[in-house]
Amino acid sequence: MSTLSDLAQAQGLLTDADVEWLHRLAGDGQLLADLASADIVVWIQTDDGSFVAVAHARPSGAATLFYRDIVGERVRPQWRTQVQGAFDSAEIVDSSSPDWFEETPTRVRAVPIARQRRKEDGAATVIGVVTRHTNLGEARTPSRQQITFEECANDLFRMIADGSFPDLAAPTSPRRGAPRASDGLIRIDVDGITTFASPNALSAFNRMGFDDELEGESLAEVTTRLVPPSRQVDESLPVVVTGRAPWRTDIEARGVTVSLRAIPLKDHGNRIGAIVLCRDVSELRHQEQELITKDATIREIHHRVKNNLQTVASLLRIQARRTHSEEARDALAQAMRRVDAIAVVHDTLAQGLTQKVDFDEVFQRALKLVAEVASAPNTRAKVRSTGRFGVLPSEYATPLALALTEVVTNAVEHGLAGQEGLVTVDAVRTEENLRVTVSDTGRGLPEGRIGQGLGTQIIRTLIQGELSGTIEWHGREGEGTDVIIDIPLRWLMK
Repeated sequence: MSTLSDLAQAQGLLTDADVEWLHRLAGDGQLLADLASADIVVWIQTDDGSFVAVAHARPSGAATLFYRDIVGERVRPQWRTQVQGAFDSAEIVDSSSPDWFEETPTRVRAVPIARQRRKEDGAATVIGVVTRHTNLGEARTPSRQQITFEECANDLFRMIADGSFPDLAAPTSPRRGAPRASDGLIRIDVDGITTFASPNALSAFNRMGFDDELEGESLAEVTTRLVPPSRQVDESLPVVVTGRAPWRTDIEARGVTVSLRAIPLKDHGNRIGAIVLCRDVSELRHQEQELITKDATIREIHHRVKNNLQTVASLLRIQARRTHSEEARDALAQAMRRVDAIAVVHDTLAQGLTQKVDFDEVFQRALKLVAEVASAPNTRAKVRSTGRFGVLPSEYATPLALALTEVVTNAVEHGLAGQEGLVTVDAVRTEENLRVTVSDTGRGLPEGRIGQGLGTQIIRTLIQGELSGTIEWHGREGEGTDVIIDIPLRWLMK
């Protein structure tokens, strides 16, 4: 759908509201193609008066005429007069004789796309043209279902021409599980009585416990009998099964879930009935429920891990307060900060549905763990971060958070010990690489001399072993130290 917006904006002849209208129409292009058993193409006028294709849908149950994508192409000469006529007259224009396309006889219908303005703006305005290309080479005696589909398509094309379809009042919803014409179609009259039900639609209702014919029945009464009294019903169900609003809802009975979508049909603003599309989505809903349960379980695990880690940190803090050895107290305090850094990541994961984390949020929380070190006697250190880390997979957020906490702690504890200074953490992210530079204004390391303590070993293990990255220390004796970490994102994001 981005092509539609890009092409429309390139021409500069459509407003944002026009583009939104075309997006809605193109979103139902597959429905129109399946009902009409024809290729559907949406055209907009260019600044030079020609027309360019911005959307195309092929029929699911019939042969397509266009084996190559025509989106972005200008209107062909044999259709130009017809498309221009529909655009100028705001009337549907049918081809007077069969149109031959690559040795295949076709019938072309050009329908003006009218966008309904607000009442104060006046009548509908034509913003484009939709063409319907029917393959006459496969013509055969139509079935009752094909005839009904054809009638439904004609009703929708007429509504497109008078600006009553698509309906912007209809909520946008995920395409996953959306019912299609081939899944099941029910046509009801203005009183909600079923005049036609496709075999797939009838089968869906049979699986929910309805063992009669739908035709001649009130769809609202049928669904009322199917739904158990004890089950909570979506408040939109009545308006869907009566065809009074362009809405979607689900109905569940006997362990079967059927998704319903209503499309009210109008003739010059007067309601004449509705199309109700239905699809058995029992397996989809079961999978979605499993995913929800899985997500909830994962979040609960992260929450419990965070709680356990915080308990370990508390035990280390208690032990540090009771020890009489300054060296042991420092070691326990360092271990406590490392455990807390890991707990921060699990706490972030416990709050969301994804297994990716906004590392900028994680790092800001991790920096607070350094505050205790920065506030040590005779040390007045400030820590500042610049740039953005972005979103990272959870399995790599933990080692990176722990490594950076360790680097910043070392910069404060050793580089700025007993003096005033600044530690800057700068993150630069590209498509292929994440570079983090930790700089301090402390006493600095002699070039080539790197600490051999436990903290340095932990940092190397995490960056090189866990993240397949590199780390370098560059000392400026008497001026500070730069620690440069490079992490390859192509490997990281696999």
